Amino acid sequence: MDDAGRVSRRMVLAAGAGLASGIATQPATGRAAMPAPLAPLSQSSDGRYATVPLAKDAWTLGVVQSRVIAVDAASPEKGRRANVQHMCDLIDYASGFSGKKDLLFFHEFPITGYNYKWSLAEARRVAIELPGEETEALAKKARQYGTWLVFGSYVRDPDWPDNLLSITTIMDDQGRIVDRHWKARNIKGVFFGFELFTTTIYDVLDRFVEMYGQDAVVPVARTPLGNLSTSQVQREPELFRAMAMKGAEVILRTATGGFTPADIQATAMYNGVYTAIANNAASPNNGLYFEDAGGGGSAVYDPMGEMVASAPTAFETLVTHRIPIKDFRARHRQPIVHSELVMPVYEAYRSKYPPGLFSRYQPTSIEDAGKYLADKARWPK
Repeated sequence: MDDAGRVSRRMVLAAGAGLASGIATQPATGRAAMPAPLAPLSQSSDGRYATVPLAKDAWTLGVVQSRVIAVDAASPEKGRRANVQHMCDLIDYASGFSGKKDLLFFHEFPITGYNYKWSLAEARRVAIELPGEETEALAKKARQYGTWLVFGSYVRDPDWPDNLLSITTIMDDQGRIVDRHWKARNIKGVFFGFELFTTTIYDVLDRFVEMYGQDAVVPVARTPLGNLSTSQVQREPELFRAMAMKGAEVILRTATGGFTPADIQATAMYNGVYTAIANNAASPNNGLYFEDAGGGGSAVYDPMGEMVASAPTAFETLVTHRIPIKDFRARHRQPIVHSELVMPVYEAYRSKYPPGLFSRYQPTSIEDAGKYLADKARWPK
């Protein structure tokens, strides 16, 4: 904790060292305990996986498909408050006549919105802190309805004063932040003349592991609702396989501006887990793109890969599904992977871009990131 009383990410993740026996929680505001030793890799080799006792036999997931409106980077406070208030209104709607939702799941940028024109400095001004004013407002709603909340946001972290993080937050029904999942990686080498400048785990991998431990690289939050993993990443099946190997039972994937449905379906089918995708809705008066650009399609898939609920429209809506977590857990095991067949290939493989590139230099804009990464590929052109 720093002099201002803010909780550092290390404290949150270090406290997660006890997840095998019970989830560590902290209030949305307030002080945290001293850091515990970093957790070892929480993975079994016999098909089983670590859990905590379930609070209920089944629970209702609500996927909130909501608009994305970028705030004013020059003066972001008013826009953030308006976006958070809109989230609170949607939580009210979702918890109304259709009954209680045990977990409400929002997309990638419901608080700050997204503007591809932002520089690093502008995006950091727009970003929130965890905990902060925005999370406290959401925590009140969580307590009001006894509902867990999962949502993404740009985040500033005092442990990373020069970086911009994209984090998915898991908040329990008492308004406590129980986990914060960094984006694992950004795609590189696919855009023309620019790259993304958010700092992902892959971009600072060695330092991340040193600070938070290997177990935090592929996070699984063991909660009374089941083992939850979240991700903002698209088309990286190995990542979701690793989550399932570590015991993820429900994988909550966020998007903004579109995704590939087959990718979400495959996550569920190949790993035998529940998988949901929360995408943004059509967003009027956004000032950046057509209202319906990349919107809609939020859905839930069961462990067989069957779509069991989906958004019927690209507009704001709620997608719900009842998850029979007790019955599922009774028969579920790690995915069956004949790793001995493929490990020699994986060990010989090297990704196109090495990890840790943002440990050397933090790009200040998408154009600067494009210039910086232009000659960093390990593969020949």
